[in-house]
Parts: sequence; C-alpha cells; structure tokens
Amino acid sequence: MARSGPPGRIVPAFSAFIFDMDGVIVHSNPHHRLAWEAFNRRYGLATTADMHRRMYGRRNDQIVRDFFGDDLPDDEVAARGFAKEALYREMIADCVESMIVPGLRDFLDRHRDTPKALASNAEPANIDFMLDRACLRPYFRVVVDGHQVGRPKPYPDIFLHAARLLGVPPAECIVFEDSHSGVAAARAAGMQVIGLRTTEDNLPGTGLTIDNFTSGDLETWLASFVRAE
Repeated sequence: MARSGPPGRIVPAFSAFIFDMDGVIVHSNPHHRLAWEAFNRRYGLATTADMHRRMYGRRNDQIVRDFFGDDLPDDEVAARGFAKEALYREMIADCVESMIVPGLRDFLDRHRDTPKALASNAEPANIDFMLDRACLRPYFRVVVDGHQVGRPKPYPDIFLHAARLLGVPPAECIVFEDSHSGVAAARAAGMQVIGLRTTEDNLPGTGLTIDNFTSGDLETWLASFVRAE
C-alpha cells in the first residue's frame, strides 16, 4: 500500500528497499565457493558442485552441519564457520571493489531518499567487512544478519525484522534477492521481490528478474509500481 497523498495523486506503491548481500550487492558467490573448497580440504573433504548449490542463501551453521554432519557440537560448528569466513575475507581483501554488482552505486544514489535495509544470512563479520571496505554502509539505515532472528531464510523472519526496524509495513517493501531461499523468505513476508541472476538463472516468485542494476527494466518496473491515492 502506498503512502497517503493528495486525492488523485500517483504515488509509489513501495516505501523501502531491502537488499540481500551475497549475490545482490556483491558478486561474492564464486569467492565463497573457492573459500569452501580450500577450507574443506583441511578436513580431507572434496567439495562437489551439489554442495556448492546447497550453500546458496543459507546461514553458516546450516552449511557446516550439511557438509560435516549434524552430530558436530555447537561450539565446533561455530568455530568452523568462523574459520571459513576468516579465510574468505583474507581471499577477497584486495578485490572487493571489483565484486560490487554493476550499477549498484548509481542505483543507491538515484534512490537515496528511499529507506534501505541490508538483510543477509551472512556472518556479521562478513557484513561489516564488506560494508566498510566497499564504503557502502552510509546507504543503509538498518543492517540485519541471520543471527538476529530465530529462523534464517527461507523463513520470513529476517525481512520482517528489517521492515520493523525501518518502520515500514512489509507490503510496502521491495526485496532484492538472488537465491531461491531468499525469494521464498521475502514472499512469505508479504513483500515484492526483484531477482538478480548472479546465482540462479530461474527465480520463480519474483516480480522482475534482472542481470544487475544497470538493467533498463529495473527503473521502468519501479516507475510502473504505483497507486493512485
């Protein structure tokens, strides 16, 4: 539902944007794949293509248990997740700028007056590293990670929490996602979704799917997503 305005005025049918991080603001999944391969080799574990697919959109504790077994104690799950992400940050330290999804900065600047949140299952240290190293933090009023909610994506908790912190009804939020679990979470939250084809070619449930933020379809779709008051 749009914000109220003078009778007959055409106003946007959205009030806020919520962004995932990996695969949305940064094209990081190829680097995560390399980091998981290197980390898993420490334990003599070969990383298959199917394992790579299973990691997309999931929280680290889920990935560690998937790769190494459900019988790992919680402290060992946390330790392995921490070690893998430290390795990932070391691997990307000199290439962060090249990882930013094309057109992102221009899009954020064009819509600087629209409240924005980052809502990602990524580890808090990775979020802080990326936002600070890429100088993107000022764009986001709210930053939420998967450990701030009880249930990670594909449950809607993280997006609903971000909307509450922004002070915007879920129906007035547009989410940018790249994974099936992320799209499912946004739809379950009652939000519109724009999909990015950085990770998956086919993202059912999205209102629009684009390659990146330079797509001409993006601004056309947003301009058409209006209501008459």
